[in-house]
Amino acid sequence: MAERLLRVRTRQKSKKPEFNFHDSHKKKKLGTSWRKPRGLHNKLRQHIAAKGRVVQPGFGSPKAVRGYHPSGMAEIRVNNVAELAAAQGCAVRIASAVGMKKRLDIQAKAAEMGLKILNPKGGA
Repeated sequence: MAERLLRVRTRQKSKKPEFNFHDSHKKKKLGTSWRKPRGLHNKLRQHIAAKGRVVQPGFGSPKAVRGYHPSGMAEIRVNNVAELAAAQGCAVRIASAVGMKKRLDIQAKAAEMGLKILNPKGGA
């Protein structure tokens, strides 16, 4: 069932518009990440069609596969070797604050356990 829902999610996301911060294309200092339009005369808040789409619940993924990696596995973030025990059946993402020495230990242990690492580095 998860495979079907992943295909549904892919199809939904291909139709989803790009939700950018209103008028972010006009000012360099404004980022594109979504912010709710709040102005009294804001055309996007008033749902004027030509101004773009507003984030709404219908654009979300199916709940069963929400947050899954495109490979079809749930992701888990790991900071040390001991946290790998909870990662059975999941894809592992090593936290960015982990140094190279501990990262290589985590990668070696994950390879031994047969886990997939999403952000591998170094020799292992």
